[in-house]
Amino acid sequence: MPGYDTIVVGLGAVGSACLYQLAKRGQRVLGVDRYAPPHDRGSSHGETRITRQAIGEGEAYVPLVSRSHEIWREIEAETGTELLVQCGALILAGRDSAANHHGKGDFVRRTIAAAEQFGIPHEVLDAAEVGARYPQLRLTGAEIGYFEPGGGFARPERCIAAQLSLARRHGAELLLDTAVAGYQADGPGATAVTTAGGGRFTAAQVLVATGPWAAGMTGGMGRHMQVCRQVLHWYGADDEAAYAPERFPVFIWMHGDQQEDYLYGFPVPSGSTGVKVATEQYGEVTADPDFLRRDVLAAEEQAMFHDHVAGRLRGVRPGALRSSACMYTVTPDSGFLVDWLPGDGRILVASACSGHGFKHSAGLGEAVAKGIADGAADLGHFGAARLLGAA
Repeated sequence: MPGYDTIVVGLGAVGSACLYQLAKRGQRVLGVDRYAPPHDRGSSHGETRITRQAIGEGEAYVPLVSRSHEIWREIEAETGTELLVQCGALILAGRDSAANHHGKGDFVRRTIAAAEQFGIPHEVLDAAEVGARYPQLRLTGAEIGYFEPGGGFARPERCIAAQLSLARRHGAELLLDTAVAGYQADGPGATAVTTAGGGRFTAAQVLVATGPWAAGMTGGMGRHMQVCRQVLHWYGADDEAAYAPERFPVFIWMHGDQQEDYLYGFPVPSGSTGVKVATEQYGEVTADPDFLRRDVLAAEEQAMFHDHVAGRLRGVRPGALRSSACMYTVTPDSGFLVDWLPGDGRILVASACSGHGFKHSAGLGEAVAKGIADGAADLGHFGAARLLGAA
């Protein structure tokens, strides 16, 4: 008999959520991570992650993010830890632009359509209305805005820590600072997971949720995953109170039609300092996430300010207070990848969230856990078959 029902490899956004949900369902579970999450080595750090319920990337994501909000509120009530701040979410683009975001063109109007389809409270604003509400933004006058009052930001490190704590409370075991060396069949109905230190553990099923490391752990499925370096910056403001969550939303601003004409940012949460902003970068690909270039050059933060921040955020000063690097694991169509390894119904991969995963992670973890424990989840729209011939 296997030692565990499920072993979860990787305890970041999705892995921690799934471990918690499996333990909550009474499974015998082991969670393994090469570091000690929450940590800053992968894709789930940086204090804040945007969340929004109308998902222009596709209607399949809307139930996941809606359920994530519910789960985070349930965990907040149980732990007393703030995980979700609903300060509102604003998405901007040129009124006549078909700007692309996460692989989908005309993103603002796709978001509006999703909000209308699912009955998500929202407003469609012109530039004058956006400027009157948020004078922190310097607009051209040609923008269209989508505003979602229920949007905002999640606190990623807190979400991961809370779910791991609750998983332990429900009986999960954790093995941290331990790299997985491999896995192989171990007789009928069991898979053996081996660690770099010589450990060996068996389970009926294994979930691989290793984010940037998944490409190297999933055989041929890894060809659908590309790891891209991303950089976050925090800039000081003349009036930081103007950027408090009570006065300023999270925002996504597509200020041109090219992929690089893009800026997103956050209000300054309590206990932090500096206005956090970033763009998305797909030019610097990392073959091995252990060797990600983590130093951020002065030229990078200067270019970020010059190309995206200057002339758009009033009172935000040049010269980043700090900067940090992280990673996206991206599929060719910028969709998630959740599927069983080919020819092996015991190893499930849940990764490659393509830069828009954290907001969905609690709901996705629950759906994956249902699929593992109950066979009750339908995640076929995230399967690898759709990517055949794309990479």
